[in-house]
Parts: sequence; structure tokens; C-alpha cells
Amino acid sequence: MDIFLDAAIEEAKKGMAAGGIPIGSVLVIDGQIVGRGHNQRVQQGSVVLHAEMDCLENAGRMKASDYRRATLYSTLSPCDMCSGAVLLYGIAKVVIGENRTFCGPEQYIQSRGVDVVVMNNPECRQLMKTFIADNPDLWNEDIGE
Repeated sequence: MDIFLDAAIEEAKKGMAAGGIPIGSVLVIDGQIVGRGHNQRVQQGSVVLHAEMDCLENAGRMKASDYRRATLYSTLSPCDMCSGAVLLYGIAKVVIGENRTFCGPEQYIQSRGVDVVVMNNPECRQLMKTFIADNPDLWNEDIGE
């Protein structure tokens, strides 16, 4: 059990309850959650509000030294856009709930010095499995297919 992954799962469930895609994220610095977010592409009509981007936006502006101490938790492997934000801001670690449903450029961000941990969490997998079965077109839109 990981309290920060659990918080990301709570965010994913908020997104799903609001009619969106059940992916959640939290940003943790020094053992404290400083930002939370969930995928809001549907709710906000946004092209960029993936869970990680929403989380970073909600965390607000920070110093580079803060990002270097940060861990980004996401219920699903971050896509190219979200992984780019991890690299841009120098986030040190990414903890991924699951990467079987979708696997972003994990090896690439690892090659750039990011510590990547995949939890293979069954609840994260089930949230996505159920959502994709019920909303295949929306899922394909979200991942750009």
C-alpha cells in the first residue's frame, strides 16, 4: 500500500465520476502532496489536460530545486507530452500505477536520469480496463489513435 498512489487513484476516480478518463496524478515533495490532478480533457474540452499536466498546473510555479526533489505519481504510464514535462522540470522520480494498458516513453526518461518505478497496481489496471471497454472511442482519442 502506497498512500501517494492511493491519492492518485482517488484523483482518477474523481475524473471518472465527472465523466472523464480515470487517470490521476499527485506531485510529492519531501513527503507532502503539493499538487493533485486528474485527466480533464473531456470535462474542460482541453487538448492538454492529462492527469499529470493538471497536477503540475495545480501545484503551481516552483523553483527548479523543488522539482529535483519531487516524485510524480500517476495511475497510468505518462505519455510523451507528460514525460516531456517531467524532463523539462527535472522531476527526479516517477511512480507509475500501471503500464500494461498504455506504456509511455519510460525507457527514454530513465535514460535521461529519471528514476521510474512501476507498481503494477491491480486497481489502476481495472479502472482502465472498465473505462476502455465502455468508452473505446474516447480512449483512442486520448492516446492519439
